[in-house]
Amino acid sequence: MDILFRDLVIRNRSYRRFYGNESIRLETLRELVDLARLSASGANMQPLKYLLSCDPEKNAAIFPTLGWAAYLTDWPGPVEGERPSAYIVILGDTHIKTSFGVDPGIAAQSILLGAAEKGLGGCIIASVKKDALATALKIADHFEILMVLALGKPKETVVLDSLGQDGNIKYWRDDAGIHHVPKRSLDEIIVG
Repeated sequence: MDILFRDLVIRNRSYRRFYGNESIRLETLRELVDLARLSASGANMQPLKYLLSCDPEKNAAIFPTLGWAAYLTDWPGPVEGERPSAYIVILGDTHIKTSFGVDPGIAAQSILLGAAEKGLGGCIIASVKKDALATALKIADHFEILMVLALGKPKETVVLDSLGQDGNIKYWRDDAGIHHVPKRSLDEIIVG
């Protein structure tokens, strides 16, 4: 069955709760990173490297170094059994370049669209205790930690809502645990 690209983009939400018993194979992570490898790179420098984890022990070392949802102030992150099955740590190789521009965003979006196509979901996390993560995973000094992608089989429903009259863009969860994400209208974001 063909998936329309628009549907794939809509399905690609920031998921923060997963079915913890649904594993992701290392080969699947490699396939997702291959999508990033094939994507555009500023000046074709290709300065990004990727640290892959689908190992429960390594995942447990990554988890406490991440900040999960700034707008959900009373939620410390997914509980045991709802944590990601895998992570991809996006690194900038300073031996190649010291500024990484838009490359990490392009790579992350390519990976997450590929994950959505496979029935997976994820979340781009830039709130990272970088020193703690570098120590936990023994990441060499010439790599800059840029972001972490948390991946798994989504356990939550994410709904896109129209932005309200008050203009509040903060995502929120209702009493049923459904995650709501307000979006500005197309007319509001097109200026000319």
